[in-house]
Amino acid sequence: MQYQFTIVIPVYNEEDNLKRVETELTNYLTIASRKAKVLFVNDGSKDKSQELIEEICTRNPDFTYISFKKNAGLSAAIKAGFDHADTELIGYIDSDLQTTPEDFNLLLEHIDEYDLVTGVRANRKDSFVKNMSSKIANGIRRAFTHDGMDDTGCPLKVIKASYAKRIPMFKGLHRFLPAMILLQNGKITQIPVQHFPRIAGTAKFGLWNRLLGPLMDCFAYLWMKKKYINYEVAKKSS
Repeated sequence: MQYQFTIVIPVYNEEDNLKRVETELTNYLTIASRKAKVLFVNDGSKDKSQELIEEICTRNPDFTYISFKKNAGLSAAIKAGFDHADTELIGYIDSDLQTTPEDFNLLLEHIDEYDLVTGVRANRKDSFVKNMSSKIANGIRRAFTHDGMDDTGCPLKVIKASYAKRIPMFKGLHRFLPAMILLQNGKITQIPVQHFPRIAGTAKFGLWNRLLGPLMDCFAYLWMKKKYINYEVAKKSS
């Protein structure tokens, strides 16, 4: 049976989480509703993440990786995963596993009807400051994009590859995936998913990344929306 679903996992200095990632994703692959494989994207980690990733991929034929020469950021890692995936569906989950891969099956239930299905973190297990800054940032983003999404920062998404591969690159991209699908006249929806506290490693985003950064990115999105080229081919030669 051919693979139908690639799960992209960006990694940046997550050596303390990768063993658990291997266990959780290995278990998920046995229950996945679509034949799935895993693609690690090592975003220039400076710890032992790359060594561990290679060991994991050697042990598991359903696991593969690409590794950046140097750190390029979360958006670049996600985009690289989209570009290198060779399945009709692509998923995304963070390596801190504050969401569970089991919930991919909840999102996959809706992917035939929609072009992107994103999770919404229910009962978030983050600090008050992190929750409030995220809520404010999401409110600002909705005002600019009118995407109707409550939690675009949720690190659990499923997207059709035909749409993912047409998304242009820019920093902060991961916050605007639903809006970028709307620019392609695609359909989006959100589904509640579980959320857990971070067990190991350290968060890579501070107040700037969660609040002020997204505000700046909104202006970049408005510029892109004005300039965005969208077309559909009606007919071509055989």
